[in-house]
Amino acid sequence: MPTSAYTRAKQPEQVRRALLDCAAAIAMDHGVAGVTVQAVAAAAGVTKGGLFHHFGSKQALIEALFADLLARVDAEIDAAIEADPKPRGSFTRAYVNAVFTGKAFGFATPWAALSMVVVTDPPLRRLWNDWIKARLKRHHATDGTPELHVVRLAADGAWLSYVTTGQSRMSADLRAVHAGLLAQTYRRA
Repeated sequence: MPTSAYTRAKQPEQVRRALLDCAAAIAMDHGVAGVTVQAVAAAAGVTKGGLFHHFGSKQALIEALFADLLARVDAEIDAAIEADPKPRGSFTRAYVNAVFTGKAFGFATPWAALSMVVVTDPPLRRLWNDWIKARLKRHHATDGTPELHVVRLAADGAWLSYVTTGQSRMSADLRAVHAGLLAQTYRRA
């Protein structure tokens, strides 16, 4: 078993972070099905009992992994909103960019394909729905119009199309869709 550079008993957050990072690496290489308790524990250099100390089950680990992804997407979106000089549509622009070109969730990231599991896993679907509802509530004043909702749904559709067709690069057509959706966020209803 690999030795750790940290003292497990005194640094539980580092152990938890290592478990999440190892689970993410395994999921990106082998899909969510490859994320086994044994594989993650071994990669992180802890026992299975050590993993269960931080995550009560494999499902709890997967949910924490997805919540971690959503936190990364949140940070990316919040930074984009902060940098956007136009408040109206700023969340939608940030969301569209996160979907198309984002570092946490965009088309070119390994997370895009992994996030497909949200469609079939009810607890992950609840996490996603709660996340999106909270963001829409938070940004209702600037992004609550039906037109901007359509733009976000179109971005979701483009993401789903990209992921399910197994593309490895964004085509010229998708780049045009990206630009068109962003342009829609500047139009007044």
